Amino acid sequence: MRRQMQEILPGLFLGPYSCSKEFDLLKQNNITHIVSIRDASEKRILRPRFLNDFRYFEIEVSDSPNERLIPHFPQAKAFIDDALLNNGRVFVHCNGGISRSPAFVVAYVMETTKMDYQHAYSFVQNRRFCMNPNEGFKVQLKEYEPIYSARDTINCHPYTQGELERQALRRSAPDDDDPNEFELARRAPSFHEEPQVQR
Repeated sequence: MRRQMQEILPGLFLGPYSCSKEFDLLKQNNITHIVSIRDASEKRILRPRFLNDFRYFEIEVSDSPNERLIPHFPQAKAFIDDALLNNGRVFVHCNGGISRSPAFVVAYVMETTKMDYQHAYSFVQNRRFCMNPNEGFKVQLKEYEPIYSARDTINCHPYTQGELERQALRRSAPDDDDPNEFELARRAPSFHEEPQVQR
C-alpha cells in the first residue's frame, strides 16, 4: 500500500516518488501528467525521469509544519484541472506519499467536490491509508476552506460594466470619494499567474 499509488478521484492518483520512476506502471495507468512535490535538498534525487513522455509540474516545499502550502494550491489545481479536462490522468507524489502530496490532494478534493476538510481528509485517507500530513499542513487545510469558498462566492457573480456603474451611481453622495476613482478602478489591469509547467 505505502509503495503503491492509489486512484483518489477518476484520473487523479496519489503515491510515493518511487512510482514515478516506473515507466511501465505509469503507462499502464495511462498517466499523462505528474505533480512532483519536493524540497531543495531533494531536487537532485526526486527529479523528473521521463520529460519526453509526461508533463511535469514541480512544487518546491519542505515537509515542515511551518512551510506554507496555501499559496501553491491554486496553481496545482489549475495544472490538474487542465490535465483532466483534456482527458489526461495525473499522478501526484512527494518523497513517500505520506505528508506533502496527500495535503495537496486533500486541498484539491475539498475545492473540487466542495467537501469540508474532515470529509475530504477521510475520503482521501480511505483510499491511501498510510497518509499522514504533518499538523501544520492539517491546520492550513482547515484554513484553506474559507479562502477558496470566499473566492468562489466572488467569482460566481462576475459583475458587468453596467452593473458596476449602476452600483457607483447608487452610492453617489455629496461627500463620496472622488468619482475619478471609479474610472481608475475600471481601467486597472488584472493579473493572473499561469502555472509553470515543464514539458
